[in-house]
Amino acid sequence: MGRLIHFEIHVDDMERAKKFYGEVFGWTFQDWSEYAGMPYFGAVTGSDDEMGINGALMKRQGARPVPNQAMNGFACTMGVGDYDSTEAKILENGGKVAMPKHPLPGMAWQGYYLDTEGNVFGIHQPDENAK
Repeated sequence: MGRLIHFEIHVDDMERAKKFYGEVFGWTFQDWSEYAGMPYFGAVTGSDDEMGINGALMKRQGARPVPNQAMNGFACTMGVGDYDSTEAKILENGGKVAMPKHPLPGMAWQGYYLDTEGNVFGIHQPDENAK
């Protein structure tokens, strides 16, 4: 079976992207540029005893996504404990709403955003009372 074990977010401005993901989600970063041969920072997204995976920010190798284009790749969705406060952090740190908060009835609240680099990502707060 091919289980997802790592992700890479392509970015134009590494420092801006590190600040955004660090401020919004509390991620920390490790410089792996020497190994990758390009600007590449490992993203530690949580402790080893939490469910989830780590990934990286890497220097974009082409044009950034065009606003409102169809998804061309994968959208990463982050689990959050408080949807509304996370959305506030996203907006305060330069992110934008791509698809507003909506219920997944009986399961969760979900929404999609644009990061400072033009990438789409989601946030997901479990809530069996969502409707």
